[in-house]
Amino acid sequence: MSSRRMYLFTRFERFWHWSQAALVLSLLLTGFEIHGALGGLPFRQALLVHEISAWLLITLWTFAIFWHFTTGAWRNYIPDLRWRSLYVVARYYAWGMFVGEHHPYHREPFRKHNPLQRLAYLWLKLMIHPLLWASGMLLLASSYAWIRLSALQLRLPWVALTHTGAAYMMLVFVILHLYLATTSHPPGAYLRAMITGWEQEDEGEAPAAGPGRAAQP
Repeated sequence: MSSRRMYLFTRFERFWHWSQAALVLSLLLTGFEIHGALGGLPFRQALLVHEISAWLLITLWTFAIFWHFTTGAWRNYIPDLRWRSLYVVARYYAWGMFVGEHHPYHREPFRKHNPLQRLAYLWLKLMIHPLLWASGMLLLASSYAWIRLSALQLRLPWVALTHTGAAYMMLVFVILHLYLATTSHPPGAYLRAMITGWEQEDEGEAPAAGPGRAAQP
């Protein structure tokens, strides 16, 4: 079976991905430390690292948003809500990959995410991220004595609960992301692509999302 090699991820995308991964992991670990679930760092130290990681991630996202809009890479996240497109990819993950079928979606530099991935990233960017940052900023604001937000002080337990709930949603996303990264053909192709930028894909794979290339935007 022949294969093709394509340059899929630019240097900035790879830097953004791995830097974001490191900062999200730092936020998750220090968040658990703040809640006393791990017990490796003192509370104040864990809180300091948590806040620094959050500000670094905000800075990284600011540059990433600018990059996505100036390069047109934002098109990778436009959702494809057609039933056929979603069905064939969902069927592959639920059944096809366990019986040796090829992935039904061909990736391209401006079509990097299959329909299910696009929905997942849409949920991440429109639900998990806003909940995390809004609740996190409110909690941070409440720690400064010169900010008088009496109404916020009364609702802090609910703000903290929202922040923790969103963090667990992020943890679930990370676990699923890591799992799906292991399902490539050949094995390790997704990881190598995110390190080198180049991806090797079997030519024999089915067209994008089934007959007629239904998943094309």
